[in-house]
Order: sequence, then C-alpha cells, then structure tokens
Amino acid sequence: MKLQAVPVRRGDHAVKAIYFSSFPKEERMPYPLMRLLSLGRSTAFLSFREGDVPRGLAYLAALDSIVFVMFLAVDPALRSRGYGSEILRKLEELYPGRKLILSIERCDVPAPNHDLRVRRKAFYLKNGFVETGYFVELSRVKQELLIKNGAFDRAEFLSFLKKYSNGTLRPPVWRAEERPPRT
Repeated sequence: MKLQAVPVRRGDHAVKAIYFSSFPKEERMPYPLMRLLSLGRSTAFLSFREGDVPRGLAYLAALDSIVFVMFLAVDPALRSRGYGSEILRKLEELYPGRKLILSIERCDVPAPNHDLRVRRKAFYLKNGFVETGYFVELSRVKQELLIKNGAFDRAEFLSFLKKYSNGTLRPPVWRAEERPPRT
C-alpha cells in the first residue's frame, strides 16, 4: 500500500462520506468550516489516497512543536487492513520531530460503543501513542488525550490551543485524578 497525502479538494464526496460515517454528529465540525479553515497556515485537511481513491483522512492543527490530530478516519470498508497505521506513519513523515497529540472517546465510562472505543485506543497504543493521564472537553464531549513523540505538558497544550485559535479555544484539560469540569 502506498498512500499519498493531498489536501482535501472541493467536491471530494468520497472524503466527505468517510468523515460523516466515522464520527457521531455531536463530535463533528461543520464540513464546510473544516475546508475553509484548512486554507490557513496552521490547519491541514488531508485525504490519504491510493492512486486517485481516497482511503482515509486527517484533519489537524500544526503549530510550533505540536500537531493536534482532531479527526482521523479510514474508509469503513477498509478498516483493519493497515490503512490507519499507514496514515499515522505518513503524518510523522509530514511533521518530523513534532509531538503528535490526539483525543479519543473515553474508555473509562459506560457507553453503547464501549468495545469500539477500547479497540480504537488499542490501535493508537499499538502505533506508539501513550496515555497522557489527561482529559479534554471539546464540543461538550469529554475525551482522553494520547501523545506520541514526547511528553505531554498541559500548559504547553493549552498555550498551543490558545495560539492556534487566536484565544477562542480554551477547553478544560484535567488529570485523571482531578475532578472533571462541569458541563
């Protein structure tokens, strides 16, 4: 498999379908907004293609020493075939030496899709990510933070989010043993 990362193009319905089939409504950003923001310097919306066929996507913010992967997905028909691992490898090639941070659905709370959450976390751990011991609330969803290529620093991450969003994104970030914020 040889994947190529290319910016998501206008009218790329296959990428849009992967995005909508991979994330629940309450966790999704508006697709047109993602495309618009990806025109900026610090945001990338990438389609990972095999030839001309999209196999997956990543939407991320990259600034200074941090890459925050907000969305990563593989075509549902192709999952468990190595595409997700290859996308992560490609991201490391595109952003060498940077900390890769991502948030995943929590596995420590009851949920109808608990088994899927556990498998997803195992996938990231198998691909070199480690638990940070921290959680974040984004779009009213409490998520666990994982990292690869460095140690997690709450102040650094919050500074990254503040700088990336021009001060508009200030989500709560807390350690597992701390009391989570009220929502």
